[in-house]
Amino acid sequence: MDKTTTFFAGFDGAELALHQLGEGRPVILLHGLFSSAEINWVKFGTAAQLAAAGFRCLMPDLRAHGQSAAPHDPAAYPSDVLARDVAALVDGLGLADFDLVGFSLGARTAARSVIAGLAPRKLVLAGMGLEGLAGWNQRLEFFRDVIDRFGTIRPGDPAYLSQQFLKSSGVDRVAVRQLIGAMEDTDPAALAAIAMPTLVLCGDQDNDNGSADNLAAALPDARRATIPGTHMGCVTRPELGAELVSFLTTSA
Repeated sequence: MDKTTTFFAGFDGAELALHQLGEGRPVILLHGLFSSAEINWVKFGTAAQLAAAGFRCLMPDLRAHGQSAAPHDPAAYPSDVLARDVAALVDGLGLADFDLVGFSLGARTAARSVIAGLAPRKLVLAGMGLEGLAGWNQRLEFFRDVIDRFGTIRPGDPAYLSQQFLKSSGVDRVAVRQLIGAMEDTDPAALAAIAMPTLVLCGDQDNDNGSADNLAAALPDARRATIPGTHMGCVTRPELGAELVSFLTTSA
């Protein structure tokens, strides 16, 4: 089973990459910050597990990541730009019945997309806690610091691992710095709009985005699942794909 890559127009016409694997029920998979569809979903076999279970994996490279456009013009980064791009993908493909999965930045984007009106059958928020949605401005300062001190952060610094991941992914730092400034805090009261069955999925050593338990408790119809790993390590585990397949194939 081979992955294919095409391009679609973002909300403003920007050329964004879409990787696909498998045939069957559509599931959109949104990757994390400084990452890509290849790193988050393909490299460690998660998409292959979903494809084998009968899913058509739709894996965009988010704006300023992977093979997608990384414009430097500030106008390319309005508020909730990534949610606008996801809406453009859904509209462009004419999707009416699909599932939505996000990891970290992808989970934040998925939640914001649903609050804005997107209506997947089922939703997965992975690598995310309540504080990661409601307190984005604190995380924003951390990532701005990683970008601004890039190349000078030494081992032992809390920002070191993020710097190394940014270095290995080759993300355009000027573009991604503008992107992270386009994200909004999510009022916990707004989570009431996320009414579809939701899986909150985190590694057992992952507290990067706050409490997954608190997030699950704040959602109308959510359950919590835990897999082994840290925030960046859990995406390498086969348990990630297994949990996604189990949740998405179980009747709600």
